[in-house]
Amino acid sequence: MNAESFLKQRLVCVAVIDKVDDAVPLAEALLAGGLNCIEVTFRTAGAAGSIAAIREKVSQISVGAGTLLTAEQVKQAIGAGAQFGVSPGLSEAVMEIANERDFPIFPGVITPTEVMRALDLGAKHLKFFPAETFGGVNALKALAGPFGHTGVKFIPTGGINAALLPNYLAVPQVAAIGGSWMAEKKLVAEKNWKQITSLTAEPMKIISAVKI
Repeated sequence: MNAESFLKQRLVCVAVIDKVDDAVPLAEALLAGGLNCIEVTFRTAGAAGSIAAIREKVSQISVGAGTLLTAEQVKQAIGAGAQFGVSPGLSEAVMEIANERDFPIFPGVITPTEVMRALDLGAKHLKFFPAETFGGVNALKALAGPFGHTGVKFIPTGGINAALLPNYLAVPQVAAIGGSWMAEKKLVAEKNWKQITSLTAEPMKIISAVKI
């Protein structure tokens, strides 16, 4: 599958999952809210197991691996069944192994120089991170301007909530938004699946309205 297929709904849930047992109920809660894309961050020992569990039990949801910092983590993510990868920054070693394995990956950028390096490495879908800390929508528009003709698309992530979605989605170069507010660690730890479904349904309604 290509990158666009994972970003079709224009929202990616960025989740930190400590316990593998929580992975499937979380994926099901997101699906119940209308979202079929999750990025499981490689910040916990349970990340690879969580990805494998979701791939096995909840086939309707696309599963990516986030916070990929090394080539070894990319290999682990692929081995666990991840369908795409996300990195907070731009690492040539990470890009090289991903390209070698034909693994879609979205590297993180925040400056024009990083965008140019990413394009040189063959990436067209780039994570703009941390979005709100580095100027939000206005900064993203300014960054996107010189690269409009290249076909580059951005996935702003970091500090974004449902209320900010319309502003970001109005930027033509934005493919999708990455967000963690609908599945914060506390909600997952409390197994508050109903609240997660509710917090997921809200942005999906906003996105539907924006498309119209």
